[in-house]
Amino acid sequence: MTALPTSPSELAADRALPLLGMVAYGELAAFTRLAADSAIAPTLTDRLALAGFAGHALDHVRRLDARIVELGGAVNVTMDPFAGVLAEFDRRTEPSTWAERMLKAYVGYGVSDDFSRILAGGVESTCRDLLLDVLSDHGHTAYVVDLLAEAGAADATLAPRLALWGRRLVGESLGVVQGVLAGHREIVALLELVLPGDEPQQRLFAQLTAEHTRRMDRLGFAA
Repeated sequence: MTALPTSPSELAADRALPLLGMVAYGELAAFTRLAADSAIAPTLTDRLALAGFAGHALDHVRRLDARIVELGGAVNVTMDPFAGVLAEFDRRTEPSTWAERMLKAYVGYGVSDDFSRILAGGVESTCRDLLLDVLSDHGHTAYVVDLLAEAGAADATLAPRLALWGRRLVGESLGVVQGVLAGHREIVALLELVLPGDEPQQRLFAQLTAEHTRRMDRLGFAA
């Protein structure tokens, strides 16, 4: 039988470790995705930019690993419950063009990052600061916005097609969040701490949808 945490520090670690593991898995997936994007990018400029973003993601995994170890965990064990949570999302949202691929990275995985940022409000300050820094933009938004603006200027039909793609992506992304909540009671407990009161999941999804709308607005696309 697993011993219950008894001290404030043990309680803090017990609360933070699942979120650290979830974000670490997400950053490892981001590294893999960005490295693959870099390998097939249409220009050398794009290859270099995406390789740089991949490097940031790998550095994030190392930093999260270090914090997990400080709290008495092991990164592979802490990440393992979340391994595969994006598999169905990726299967259902296979992009057919480079622009769709870039929008998927920006919109689809952005929802997961927003979810993690909200949950970070429920952990102690050292972990919260680390998580918020790891989940910060590092230039990816500007890169995608500029890339899609240039592509849209060259193809007047692109914006409405990508707006439809964005709506599909956000629906599938919210499904990923729902799956995590359904399968991880410790994440639900953290959410209830961050959003106390009635219907925390309903309010969470309202926040995620609002942030998605702002993200699409930056691109000039209808959400």
